[in-house]
Amino acid sequence: MTKNAIEVNNLTKKFKDFTAVDNLYLTVKEGEIFGFLGPNGAGKSTTIRMLCTLAQPTSGSAKVAGYDLIKDSAKIRQNIGLVAEKMIMYDRLTAAENLRFFGKLYSIPKQRLEERINELFQLVDMQEWKNTQINKFSTGMKQRINVIRALLPEPKILFMDEPTLGLDPQTTFSIRDITRQINQDGVTVILTTHAMTEAEALSDRVAIIDHGKIAALDTPENLKNMISQGDANVFGTKISNLTSELVNKIKSMDVVTAVAQQDDYNLKISAQGENALNEIIDTIRDEGGNIASVTNSNESTLEDVFLAVTGKQMRDQATEKATPVHHRHGPAPKARVR
Repeated sequence: MTKNAIEVNNLTKKFKDFTAVDNLYLTVKEGEIFGFLGPNGAGKSTTIRMLCTLAQPTSGSAKVAGYDLIKDSAKIRQNIGLVAEKMIMYDRLTAAENLRFFGKLYSIPKQRLEERINELFQLVDMQEWKNTQINKFSTGMKQRINVIRALLPEPKILFMDEPTLGLDPQTTFSIRDITRQINQDGVTVILTTHAMTEAEALSDRVAIIDHGKIAALDTPENLKNMISQGDANVFGTKISNLTSELVNKIKSMDVVTAVAQQDDYNLKISAQGENALNEIIDTIRDEGGNIASVTNSNESTLEDVFLAVTGKQMRDQATEKATPVHHRHGPAPKARVR
């Protein structure tokens, strides 16, 4: 019987009068890749910070790797790794020196640490760069080191926060391939991303959080089927003179449920109603749009689901100030780095 790597019950986080996470309930199974999606300000980053023991909940409870979030926070930190959006490395040190530094913070025995470093360089195919200073690396190379830094203590659960943000397609493909390998080695992965194709390609299940609550949770395929039934339709339109004003006009139509702009010319439009396509075409022409092509398909994407669930309105994200974490086990011992 599959155990749960994470169990969340009525977890809540408030910042004064603002509720960032609202009575959240969630389970993540051992060994799965769990995609965690949400608009800016929806509460996903706050949830991840709590599960990583970086912020304390206002109320509710959670277990991570079998340990209580409040009572056993030190034990949780021994069983998790975090690939933060911001890279955590020292540019003047070599890649290997960076890993040795963080390995000593984890109190990994010297011999095991060297073995682990060699294993991880092989994982990301960077053996020849281990003695090169980080400041000479490309952004993609730095991110690969950032990933294996989180893997040093052999965590049971790995949190990956936007791991491919701003990377070129080749490096993005490499990071995704590494993520799959990590998971195949038995590590549970929690992936936060705004790249819907990434979430769909990697995740066993996906949770969409909005306004601090889970708005939808299922396999990517089941989520796509959720809006591909009944009279829902998905249209692809290529418009040679596409403008933001025209996009906004289409979004405001009653028959339109979601709009995703794919580039300067192409829109993917989800709509409902027997005459939805005709109404959309008429609106585009009335607004002066030149339609180059129209395709009609009921095959939705995860992006369609995301927009249908969270809405089309742009979100602004206010800066959240996390409250200090006071652990009951006293201060963590200082690492001795020689």
